Amino acid sequence: MRVFNFAAGPAMLPLPVLEQARDELLDWRGCGASVMELSHRSKAFAAVAEELQSGLRELLGIPGHYRVLFLQGGATGQFSAVPLNLAGADATVDYLNTGYWSKRASNEAQRYCKVHIAADEEASSYTTVPEPGKLELSSGAAYVHYTPNETIGGVEFPYIPDTGRVPLVADMSSTILSRPLDVRRFGLIYAGAQKNIGPAGLCVVIVREDLLGRARPTTPSVFDYKRMADDTSLLNTPPTFSWYVASLTLKWLKGEGGLTAMAERNGAKAQALYQTIDASGLYRNPVAKNCRSWMNVVFTLGDAELDKRFLAEARTAGLTNLEGHRSLGGMRASLYNAMPRAGVQALIDFMRDFERRNG
Repeated sequence: MRVFNFAAGPAMLPLPVLEQARDELLDWRGCGASVMELSHRSKAFAAVAEELQSGLRELLGIPGHYRVLFLQGGATGQFSAVPLNLAGADATVDYLNTGYWSKRASNEAQRYCKVHIAADEEASSYTTVPEPGKLELSSGAAYVHYTPNETIGGVEFPYIPDTGRVPLVADMSSTILSRPLDVRRFGLIYAGAQKNIGPAGLCVVIVREDLLGRARPTTPSVFDYKRMADDTSLLNTPPTFSWYVASLTLKWLKGEGGLTAMAERNGAKAQALYQTIDASGLYRNPVAKNCRSWMNVVFTLGDAELDKRFLAEARTAGLTNLEGHRSLGGMRASLYNAMPRAGVQALIDFMRDFERRNG
């Protein structure tokens, strides 16, 4: 029996994607071999690469003057790659600190350049985001970095920061493809695939062309955006199976109505779960209502023993990976694109029944 997997990543994948990958696993398009066995430089695999590139461009409406890269090292690898490509050693870069991942990113950037914290939400225990007019952006920054959705804390920006002519860099691992996006607002977007794109092992980078060619001479080749762009992300052997499954996922998204349909679906799922939490006397969400995440809904029960019981009974009911991150505890339900409304409703029904018995 398949379960409803609420993991923050690797997250659940659409069932039709998994079924197609299963059916094609031993013989991809009649070539007599698995897609995992194809040379990444073969004509056969070139078709996969093209479908992945064109599928992402179509869904996000990526303008022609942006390059799309498919890299390894996950989003964490980009914590280093971004400053190495966009800032000199003496440059100042601005970071908005709104949670675990943005803090990790800024700490890593400090190894390569001067980091200015333009907003810091630590005082609220990362339950808020800064107001648009209160960003203390530095003069002459090489770029401004923020994390639109903090996966661990369940905090999400309700706006895109205005950085003027300074390139805006975003770690969109938990928000990409969940709704329409104006890519032109950004200099660079990066995202780990294991939430809304496909399996782990792949990181997507969308970078404006004028930002290419700035990498420091010491930048590793596989993290040099221009070198990877010039070789269509094939400078080294890519995670071919991840590329293949990601291309299937993008086709599924298009067939489901694209990002407008995803936005309607995801908004409804999150609203239903937050309404259940807010109407409860047992569950609590600590995040300010104006910046609650659509993708990662965190909640607490206020009793560690109840937490254990809740998780054990949820697993028995086929609702898995609801544990909060080890740094926060509590619960977290990740509602990425592949999570159906039926899964959210099953969680809501379970929560109501659990409260009736334990509240």
